[in-house]
Amino acid sequence: MNQKTLTQLLSQVADGNLSVADASTQFKDLSFEDIDFAHIDHHRSLRKGFPEVIFGQGKTSAQIIGILERMISKEEVILVTRIDGDKAIDVQKALPTAVYFEDARLLRIQQREPRTTGLGKILIISAGTSDIPVAREAALTAQAMGNEVDTLFDVGVAGIHRLFAHKDKIFEACVIIVVAGMEGALPSVVAGMVQAPVIAVPTSIGYGTSFNGMTALLGMLNSCSSNIAVVNIDNGFGAGFMASSINHISAAK
Repeated sequence: MNQKTLTQLLSQVADGNLSVADASTQFKDLSFEDIDFAHIDHHRSLRKGFPEVIFGQGKTSAQIIGILERMISKEEVILVTRIDGDKAIDVQKALPTAVYFEDARLLRIQQREPRTTGLGKILIISAGTSDIPVAREAALTAQAMGNEVDTLFDVGVAGIHRLFAHKDKIFEACVIIVVAGMEGALPSVVAGMVQAPVIAVPTSIGYGTSFNGMTALLGMLNSCSSNIAVVNIDNGFGAGFMASSINHISAAK
């Protein structure tokens, strides 16, 4: 339940259009709802400003659908991350309003387009084309959370002139997410150009000694640029969520 829904319920009670008993029924699961295989955190929108996000990996189609069916009447937007195409098809059969983004492995249900509430623009940069799926997960997450999002793909250090050709776009961003595999060098370069916070996302893209993203992760953690924070390997969702949190700080005051 989000702040808008809560306000509407209380207003209906105050106006006499909804009985106290009926309102009480709707508040019954305000904290969480136990459906055996999941405890759904309906309070998260009120507490954190965005609903619980469903991690699809490891869950069955039936479990994902069961959780969504309990959330869909209470939330304006719901995300399912790390969901494969077969499970997404099952969800779409049960819930036709679901939209699946195959490259990002993300499924979204939304009642309406999210209103832009973030203070500035979030820019998402990928070092290579192979890093785009993680970048897209970050972009879709940030957009769903009410941010203006721009993207810049395939501008890694192997051809650094491609990055410098987009300096205006880079300088105007309030928060920047940089997604890179291989040796993970690009976030340091970008952070050295700007005063904005940079969220670095290592990806598991690379040859043998990239160790499925460990090399990029360690390189980013050891960056000499002081305005960098690092999320986990391939965690585009976490980067998008954090960027949105930063982009909403003053708006929440």
